[in-house]
Amino acid sequence: MARDQIDMTPLQSRDELVAWFEAGCKDPSEFRMGTEHEKTPFTLEGHHPVPYEGARGIGALLEGMKLLLGWEPIMEKGNIIGLYDVTGGGAISLEPGGQFELSGAPVENVHQTQSELMAHLAQVREIATPLGIGFLGLGMTPSWSRADIPVMPKGRYKIMTNYMPKVGQYGLDMMYRTCTVQTNLDFSSEADMVKKLRVSLALQPVATALFANSPFTEGKPNGFLSFRSEIWRDTDNARAGMMPWAFEDGMGFERYVDYALDVPMYFVKRDEEYIDVSGSSFRAFFDGRNNNLPGERPTLSDWANHLSTIFPEVRLKRYLEMRGSDGGPWGRLPALPAFWVGLLYDDVSLDAAWDMVKHWSAHERQALRDDVPRFGFKSRIKDRYLFEIAKECLVLAHAGLRRRGRIDAIGRDETRHLEPLDRIIDSGRTPAEEMLEKFNGAWKGSVEPAYAEYAF
Repeated sequence: MARDQIDMTPLQSRDELVAWFEAGCKDPSEFRMGTEHEKTPFTLEGHHPVPYEGARGIGALLEGMKLLLGWEPIMEKGNIIGLYDVTGGGAISLEPGGQFELSGAPVENVHQTQSELMAHLAQVREIATPLGIGFLGLGMTPSWSRADIPVMPKGRYKIMTNYMPKVGQYGLDMMYRTCTVQTNLDFSSEADMVKKLRVSLALQPVATALFANSPFTEGKPNGFLSFRSEIWRDTDNARAGMMPWAFEDGMGFERYVDYALDVPMYFVKRDEEYIDVSGSSFRAFFDGRNNNLPGERPTLSDWANHLSTIFPEVRLKRYLEMRGSDGGPWGRLPALPAFWVGLLYDDVSLDAAWDMVKHWSAHERQALRDDVPRFGFKSRIKDRYLFEIAKECLVLAHAGLRRRGRIDAIGRDETRHLEPLDRIIDSGRTPAEEMLEKFNGAWKGSVEPAYAEYAF
């Protein structure tokens, strides 16, 4: 999330929180998609982490991007921490360890997502290469220790860094060593939101397997195909996971509001100050019972900022965020919105996907999610391998995109963006298994070649 929200309208009732979500409903003709991707900066010489400070640091990179793009800078206490495109709605932001994130503008089709990505990467290279900076497209840094990685000057990250070790084993790894690619999709009504949320939660392990490419930690295989996904199993389970209650009767905006009210907060922002309220629920704040802000009531911006610190496998805002995938090389990134748009924006494919998952129990869904980081396509649910389910999902996604009929300038529909996933299915192996084969073969037991093969 590039910018903290700044709507200081005071909240008076729970109904306003529900209405905030309801305002996200759109007519299907107005559906858009947004793609967010993170990439790890490294020094071209030596493949080291890139600090924020200095003439060849992350701050200098952002200043150069500001001059190139003409976007508005996002500042915090004199430091540039991001950029915002006032006209198009896109943004560039920094994750805790310097991971460079593009939050794409809302666009109409996957062709536009790919064009946006290609333009962004060309612009980044124009500024980064003279600074001696490259970018890596993997789900986790393959060679650095956590102690090696610099900390970006953002107040919210200081609070999170202090809090994470209290609630999970891997929170700091999540913050400083991982990268993801996400796609954000719209819904037309509360019922449409619920259906899409349930389907995408149940099938998030499919996306995890298709995009799994974080098999290395500090230069060695870590025993997982997506260690980034494994990290989320023990980061902060009060705000992460599969939300089994979303499949129960009565699910809707109100149920999500009640969930979010009880998720512990990290911070409240007032002017440029981040006030540490970690561990206290938004419900207590809403009732005027926050010990660090006694008697004070939250604003709309506090609610929006709090929602951005909830991390389930699929997150509800005024749209749905698909959060289960490792970041990857540039050629694979448009495949994620293509996959989910094909499944969720076509009613026939959405109905077929729901038929596929509706009889899975909460226990079965959780077991699949727990197994996929280690076993990938070899994970099982009921009597089926995840590979079979992934193959079926690709068929549905292709059909959904064909029916959408969004054609590019030379007459191709959006199914062309699924080709990287088709190749993965044809091979029968996750990207991580391909990388491990290289590590044990051509790479001769070193992860250093990844900085060339998986660079942007």
